[in-house]
Amino acid sequence: MRLNSDTTLLGTSVVLVPYKEEHVPRYHEWMQDPGLQESTASEPLTLEEEYEMQRSWAEDEDKLTFIVLDRSLPDTPGTGSHGGAMAGDVNLFFTLDEDEGGRQAAEIEVMIAEKGSRRKGLAKEALRLLMAYASRELHVLRYVSKIHEVNDASRRL
Repeated sequence: MRLNSDTTLLGTSVVLVPYKEEHVPRYHEWMQDPGLQESTASEPLTLEEEYEMQRSWAEDEDKLTFIVLDRSLPDTPGTGSHGGAMAGDVNLFFTLDEDEGGRQAAEIEVMIAEKGSRRKGLAKEALRLLMAYASRELHVLRYVSKIHEVNDASRRL
């Protein structure tokens, strides 16, 4: 989404930065993991398809995507990200919630892909930062989350 193209959200343990082209190679590596594919209900993409997806997300008006940086780790080389290492992503997808009479809702998702960054509270902090931003800047009032039944870590959030 163009709205967050220059937005950085700073938390105690995380920094949220817009998903840019320089993040794609590392993101693509993450998404080759069968466990992440299962827990995020994702299909494997080629590197070129991943670049196309990043461009699409940057332009689509119904998606808001940030890369989660782990502030306790050094910057990921080659990403231009400052403030920590790439750890995952957090997203909003704007939809009409059929269960609520077609009212607008934001489907929220978070993924901490780096194993060394898990179980540190980063997902919870990233969700809180994104929800505060979306509530303040986009006036989002309703959030929906869809979690795969085998994804125990996300179910505990």
